[in-house]
Amino acid sequence: MLDFKPIIDEILPKLVELRHDIHSHPELAFEEHHTAELVLDALEQLPNIAVRSGLAGGTGVLATLNSDKPGPCVLLRADMDALAMTEETGSPYQSKTDGKMHSCGHDGNSACLVGAAQVLSRFADEIPGKVKFCFQPAEECEGGGKRMVDDGVLENPAVDMAFALHGCPANELGDIVVVSGTTQAAETSFDIELTGRGGHAARPHNTDDVLTAAAQIVTGSQVIRSRLIDPVNPVVLSFCQIDGGSTYNVLPETCKLKGTVRSFCEKTQEAVLESLRQYVQTTANTFGVKATVNLACTYPPMNNDPQYADLVAKAAERIPSVKKIIRDYPPSMGAEDFAFYSQKVPAVGIRVGIKPKGAKEYPGLHTPRFDFNDEAIPIAVNMHCAVVHKFFTDNHEYK
Repeated sequence: MLDFKPIIDEILPKLVELRHDIHSHPELAFEEHHTAELVLDALEQLPNIAVRSGLAGGTGVLATLNSDKPGPCVLLRADMDALAMTEETGSPYQSKTDGKMHSCGHDGNSACLVGAAQVLSRFADEIPGKVKFCFQPAEECEGGGKRMVDDGVLENPAVDMAFALHGCPANELGDIVVVSGTTQAAETSFDIELTGRGGHAARPHNTDDVLTAAAQIVTGSQVIRSRLIDPVNPVVLSFCQIDGGSTYNVLPETCKLKGTVRSFCEKTQEAVLESLRQYVQTTANTFGVKATVNLACTYPPMNNDPQYADLVAKAAERIPSVKKIIRDYPPSMGAEDFAFYSQKVPAVGIRVGIKPKGAKEYPGLHTPRFDFNDEAIPIAVNMHCAVVHKFFTDNHEYK
């Protein structure tokens, strides 16, 4: 087993500095220009690595180690985008941009993958194949993973296995969660717009009340989940935004709703969406308003390849800083666009614990007080490197 720890210890201060820089300058989907520049600056200094930039609409980066060497190819992926939230951590490197923050830890994911490239580039001669380092924009809501796949990151050379990791605040430092099969849900975002006659609130009979229709849709559509879908198939149908009206005594002409549907089965997903369309139209007809339903973005379910999940778990066993490997973990209704990669090649996504030892709780993902734990960086970098080493040198049973 190659000893990656001395190099990781050497580069760790710079990786922490990089993570803090990315964190201070959060960028939303397809706006990750500063982040991409930082990544490129780090990668272009490395030997034996060919770099492509400008992918997925401009900010995606792909670096290939040993691009001309024969043999298999492994892809390691990190996401780069932030969320539209205001940070409340109070850290010295807190977001410098109001209304944007790295509340999902993609700053950590990116810094860890830069670290993996820096370490593995020093072992280029010992690696009997190619390694791709994929820095992807727009994981949160715009399907950047699909655009990276469409731009050919899994081709030329063809990828044999794809791997991604994500910080998990529910698990302690030293925990690695790697399970087989479906790990995260399919997700579809939807927009609904209701339009009708507005008017004075004192005379609702002379209007088409889009707000009451919206309220009926929000509450009544839950019957889809409870009565129209097989109860053994978990489903989430959530309305997350309602926008209509401007004052106390005017019934508006329009009302807009946004929400999400999640399930673990694509057929179930399709059935829920079709039922939602029908329910919206029926309710709109009842209230005499017009309705449109548009799907904003759809992610497939994330499935971990069972054989390569075993490989990843065995790689984790060789890392001294990994204290617990969790193979039995409930799937999450959260979505992950690494699923687009898993549709094309065997893929494994894992969770790396970031909660400090002994802490009763840690701020969750997508909250204003979340911050990736720097102490998890060396574990995550070592995990990337160990998976690559295991794949190339000790995976005969998987070939």
